[in-house]
Amino acid sequence: MLEIGNLVSNLQSSLLVFLPEIVLVFSLLILIVTDLIFKNIRFLNGYLSLIVFAVCGVSLFFVPRNQVGFLNTYIFDDFSLYFKIIILITNFIIVLMSFNSNELKEKSRPLGEFYIFLVGMTFGMFLVIGSVNLILIYLAIETMSISSYILAGYTKEIKRASEASLKYVIFGAVSSGLMIYGISLLFGLTGSLNLNEINNYLQLNKIDSFPFLVSSLLILAGFAYKISAVPFHFWTPDVYEGAPITITAYLSVASKAAGFAVLLRFLKTMLSAPTGSMNEIWTMVSSIDWTLILAVLSALTMTLGNIVALWQNNLKRLLAFSSIAHAGYILMGVTVLNNTGVASVLVYFFMYLIMNLGAFICVMLVANELNSEDIQDFEGLGYRAPLLATVFSILLFSLIGLPPTAGFIAKFYVFASVIDAGLIWLAVIGVINSVISLYYYVKIMRNMFIRGVDTNKGPIKVAWLNQIVVIVLAFLTILFGIYFSPIVNWANSSSKILIFN
Repeated sequence: MLEIGNLVSNLQSSLLVFLPEIVLVFSLLILIVTDLIFKNIRFLNGYLSLIVFAVCGVSLFFVPRNQVGFLNTYIFDDFSLYFKIIILITNFIIVLMSFNSNELKEKSRPLGEFYIFLVGMTFGMFLVIGSVNLILIYLAIETMSISSYILAGYTKEIKRASEASLKYVIFGAVSSGLMIYGISLLFGLTGSLNLNEINNYLQLNKIDSFPFLVSSLLILAGFAYKISAVPFHFWTPDVYEGAPITITAYLSVASKAAGFAVLLRFLKTMLSAPTGSMNEIWTMVSSIDWTLILAVLSALTMTLGNIVALWQNNLKRLLAFSSIAHAGYILMGVTVLNNTGVASVLVYFFMYLIMNLGAFICVMLVANELNSEDIQDFEGLGYRAPLLATVFSILLFSLIGLPPTAGFIAKFYVFASVIDAGLIWLAVIGVINSVISLYYYVKIMRNMFIRGVDTNKGPIKVAWLNQIVVIVLAFLTILFGIYFSPIVNWANSSSKILIFN
């Protein structure tokens, strides 16, 4: 039993590992107070949250790498740092989006709470990324989810927003129940909740493979829900369509990033034996064929996402199914079960962040002027707002994965890792799905530049300040499609998920 003195000493030494999270907690309290005192200044918390995320980003570099804290339940390594930076960049862009969102600004809606929940969700995602204890992972996912449920229905007077939030809660409760049941079964089998200790137990002891498979699949179901993997994707289209565009964009990147981070840590820390080589295939400690399970999950996810997207007329709903398809592509890198696959996932996420957020901002700017997200209403946009339509097209080309864009580099590294692992059939399915996605992305561009040319509709005026953000993102999409080595090198150096025994 741990003595009180040792416990206090461990907690004190753990505070430095927890520094970014402490920054978020104190900032959350400050935002609550400022919202109560300065309620009439609508965007005060928005500007403060930008400062919060900047300070939190700086604090990440004051934390020593490869450290564990809180009795070996929380870890900070290069892998954690990468995903936390991804989330902070996403937060920064989402806050900038919120300043120009008519959905959030209309009817004098108070916005202080919006940024409070955004910071609260960020805290939950940080916990998810660094947790190596199943109960802490569960609590972190719930912390993240509670804020996301509220944010999805933030425009509560709109019927579809309330419906989206309710569906999100219901599906979230089901996945949460599956996950906690799987955790209880796993604890009964191994006698521990720490991923490292479970790993050691599995290497030293033989356990019944069937209950272990059931418990692991139930836990994976909770992770699959967060990344919108089939068959746990049902909430995604309705929630993405009903939520404000800013939150739809946020869920499609940040929430998905946290889900993939915990999935990778779960597979590497709990289910693989230590190996000496950086790129060696992980030796799984159980007799279960995890590669086949993940490969089938990946194939189903990308195929369903792309095929159903073909029939969508609402752009937010179309991008929702596109997001499901991209989750399938990213799962291809997870399927490889080695550090090369992890690096491809990290590269994909950085590129996906740029192109997907850029696409959602374009949709938001047009929807602000047209009060519609229907694809038909984008007819003639190439002539009514030529600069915005051109930028949107560049981002769509990147989502397809065409060169010379960042999306091509993302898919190239994922496909290369799969082929290198000998999963040729999965790579073929991925290529076929990329061809399918070409149809519905080009359909948007067809409407913007070919249809509606002869209409007498006037030009759409979008403020230059609003267009600058998407122009920068489109520029980065091209830049990283040509000069991508810094991102690849960063991903390679961050791909080694550390295991402490």
